[in-house]
Amino acid sequence: MKVIFITSNEGKFREAKSIGEKYGIEVEWRKEEYLEPQGNDLEEIARKSAEMLSKKIKEPFFIEDSGLFIPALKGFPGPYSSFVFKTIGNEGILKLMDGVEDRRAYFLAVVAFFDGKEILTFKGRVDGRIAKEMRGDKGFGFDPIFEYDGRTFAEMGDEKNEVSHRRRALEELFRYLAKK
Repeated sequence: MKVIFITSNEGKFREAKSIGEKYGIEVEWRKEEYLEPQGNDLEEIARKSAEMLSKKIKEPFFIEDSGLFIPALKGFPGPYSSFVFKTIGNEGILKLMDGVEDRRAYFLAVVAFFDGKEILTFKGRVDGRIAKEMRGDKGFGFDPIFEYDGRTFAEMGDEKNEVSHRRRALEELFRYLAKK
């Protein structure tokens, strides 16, 4: 089966393509501009984005949206993660967490899949914590401050892809497609 991944991020595409191959799913990359709605619920944002795209793309496709959620900050930055990273970055999150004892955090990824008729969503989550300082030189986004099993995602390099929230959501999708 072939499915289109709509993303502007080539790294995300390569990761999805590699995971899809293990399930016999061919992933094709398409860059497509679309307006991402804002809101408090990552799943709803992904679903609405896919609904808008389904008006012009009729073949099966999926999109992915993810965020960093910090319970001590009432889930912030959550669905606003991209904007928050662009504006205050890792330094800003570390500053917000200064003196905070509860450093639990998790990454959540939501994949919204349009099968030509309906939209289904698949989730992946990785629990960790916010490090006290940035560590590691690989990765992107919040990877240098998100600690998983004693190391930040940035310190893990490619190993991160084996445990990532995106991988978990994509595997849910590909397992579903492999059964069809």
